[in-house]
Amino acid sequence: MANELEKTNYINSLFEFYEPLLTKKQANYIQLYYGDDFSLGEIAEEYDISRQAVYDNIRRSEKILQQYETKLNLYHSFVERNQKIDQIQAYVAKAYPHDAELNKMISSLETTEEE
Repeated sequence: MANELEKTNYINSLFEFYEPLLTKKQANYIQLYYGDDFSLGEIAEEYDISRQAVYDNIRRSEKILQQYETKLNLYHSFVERNQKIDQIQAYVAKAYPHDAELNKMISSLETTEEE
């Protein structure tokens, strides 16, 4: 990853797709560390374990999330579909700006994708 912010955004995105596949402990640690911006020390204190144990669990959980993405490709497919919807929306806005039905259909696609 290019930087920590990109990594955080990527892990949070994967977490949104694959959270139900993680154990409760893995999900809690990822949520606290990436979602709630807790430090390793704060998580360790919360669970009464060592910082190293928290670190190891988070790294394992990151690998698991990345393995799920490699196998299932849900996040990548979501990003690609949204890019295509954006392209279609831009074309329709330019070529058919007054076609209310077409614009409504494009909007419906976007809403469905977000659900």
